Amino acid sequence: MHHTMKTWARWVLITLLVMSCSDTTTPKPRGYFRIALPEKSYVAVETPCGVQFDAPNYSKLEILKKNNQGDSCWFNLSFPRFNARLHCTYVPIENNFDLLIKDSYNFAAKHEMKASALKRTIIDKPEDRVFGILYDIEGDAASQLQLFLSDSTNHFFRGSLYFFNPPNPDSIAPVLKFIREDIVRMTDSFKWSN
Repeated sequence: MHHTMKTWARWVLITLLVMSCSDTTTPKPRGYFRIALPEKSYVAVETPCGVQFDAPNYSKLEILKKNNQGDSCWFNLSFPRFNARLHCTYVPIENNFDLLIKDSYNFAAKHEMKASALKRTIIDKPEDRVFGILYDIEGDAASQLQLFLSDSTNHFFRGSLYFFNPPNPDSIAPVLKFIREDIVRMTDSFKWSN
């Protein structure tokens, strides 16, 4: 009986050794680099376009003088650390409010074809006369976040966030979430200068 126990123990040991020496590998899920996000801090920004808001300290305001036409005004809020830019346009309303709203819906809808979902968040700040919609565009769309703001009578503002790398939702998700918080802060602090 003692001999049978030794044989059984040898059999178990050999089986474990053979199983542990196999060349079978298990595929690992694709990983992405860890992104070090800066600490949140904001500065008040007043643009020559007639709008003011809080911008994150890691962003850079870029006024695009060569693109300004008539009373319209274009600028970017650049996020160089993340290779992203919020393209912004200010246009005074001159009997064209319906057209401006329609264009904003169409710009967001263009990205919806590649999107897996389109979520709308209503912006309603009657105390500052700021109303609008923030669009979250999920999936492989070129722009994952768009917005428009208006007072419905004099001012219209539009913004589109672009990352200047392939639109891989998994890899940019943490940065998109981080920048989205800053854009919400922007809309919460948004004011018309005149």
